[in-house]
Amino acid sequence: MESFINKVFRAHNQCPTCPSPKVIHAFFENVLGVLFPEHSEETFKEKGQLEMKLFDLQVQFRDLLNLNTHLHGNSGEQLSKAFFNGLDEIYDRLQEDIEAMYTGDPAAKSKTEIVRSYPGFYAIAAYRIAHLLFKQNIALIPRMITEFAHSRTGVDIHPGATIGRYFCIDHGTGVVIGETTMVGDHVKIYQGVTLGAVSVNKEDADKKRHPTIEDHVVIYAGATILGGETVIGRESVIGGNVWLTKSVPAHSKIYYQVKMYDANTEATDFYVLKNNS
Repeated sequence: MESFINKVFRAHNQCPTCPSPKVIHAFFENVLGVLFPEHSEETFKEKGQLEMKLFDLQVQFRDLLNLNTHLHGNSGEQLSKAFFNGLDEIYDRLQEDIEAMYTGDPAAKSKTEIVRSYPGFYAIAAYRIAHLLFKQNIALIPRMITEFAHSRTGVDIHPGATIGRYFCIDHGTGVVIGETTMVGDHVKIYQGVTLGAVSVNKEDADKKRHPTIEDHVVIYAGATILGGETVIGRESVIGGNVWLTKSVPAHSKIYYQVKMYDANTEATDFYVLKNNS
């Protein structure tokens, strides 16, 4: 028991200022609540109240970064200021994502419904906020934010992924988007889609391991697209449960069907590529 206590005590001493998950989650929820009142526990009746809330959050984040310089090696003051200055663009991008979800989902009765209840919106909001921090070369905190959203929504988006405008995740559960994935504008994906890597070797960590999805692509439920050299051409449709490790030209449709034979022969599965260009 004494040996165990010593090991745990050393771990605590080696991590005296590690940001608590509760602190990071509360920070994210507060930022999201400022951007979208549907997620806020307080109502701002005067502009000055909102300005004070933003100032308080900026100070809190500055102090958090100053306590954890090992995560960034920079000025907490400068990083915090840059992050909050970047929220204007994040807000505009999220408004576009909401529009994409609203126009792309016949079941959506209002944009408020999307903001309040859609897991896809929550996961994308977490990603966009975390990605802003990721681009500032802040370690750990971006991943904590996206993993918090992952635990709530079942959508796993690495903060290092590059995702364009008007992004829509419908239903969401089981979606995985890897670190080096590149997604264009007006892309829509359904539940269970994986944009992953072929190789999981540690020595490939600095390589592009995940696919590129060009503009106006739709990827249906359960599709798996793997590999850093795999490119899905613009305006393509990837059908449900398709497995892809090779590129697809623009304006293509990839779908799965069953080829039936006579009663004495078992059915054979195969993929069909239809190019509409």
